Amino acid sequence: MENEWDAAIDSLSQISINSNRNNEPVTIYGDHESLKFIGVGTDAAVFQSFLAPDYAFKLYAEDKLTKLKAESKVYNMLGESAFFSTCFASYDNFLVLNYEEGKTLFDCLLQGVHIPEQVIKDVEHAREYVREKGLNPRDIHLKNILLQNGRAKILDVSEYIQPGNDFRWEHLKKAYEEHYHIIDGKSVPFWLMETIRKWYNQRNKHYSSYEEFMKIVLKFKALFKNS
Repeated sequence: MENEWDAAIDSLSQISINSNRNNEPVTIYGDHESLKFIGVGTDAAVFQSFLAPDYAFKLYAEDKLTKLKAESKVYNMLGESAFFSTCFASYDNFLVLNYEEGKTLFDCLLQGVHIPEQVIKDVEHAREYVREKGLNPRDIHLKNILLQNGRAKILDVSEYIQPGNDFRWEHLKKAYEEHYHIIDGKSVPFWLMETIRKWYNQRNKHYSSYEEFMKIVLKFKALFKNS
């Protein structure tokens, strides 16, 4: 029996994904006229096919296939939830997910789109749900959260089987509560977003605490006074 997404499989074989060092986004090689690029992370890239537009195809780098297996397992454990997408199938190097409309919180900041407090509440509830399923909600950041009709939809659950707390969400939530009013409704330059992202990923090497890191970031707030 054929699946609705089968029509897209041949086109996906024209694409290859390479990972990069220092937690940088993957590099994409190849192209196909039926595919639309919709997202990129440090392990995989996501595409939508015009031949099967209801689905998203998360294509992994060859050295990140353990993440694919982990993410497939996590989706099975999570089951149906309004906070997460649905995984329909797992192949050798890609997952078939439900295509989700919306902007990532990263894009919301770039475009000056308001992020309502309900999004923060939704992520908190989603994290509780994840723990109830015996998993560990981590690696939740701006590029992994969609703003969807005023609510949150969380992407990329591959690290939920790993132990420990990376504090990404706690830091993001604190930054929203204490500093988001400075930039609410204002476009944040891409170069600044990327600079802060790289600084944050290296924070343990250069900053003794989250508070020290934020002192450096807040020096840029003058950019938004007259925006």
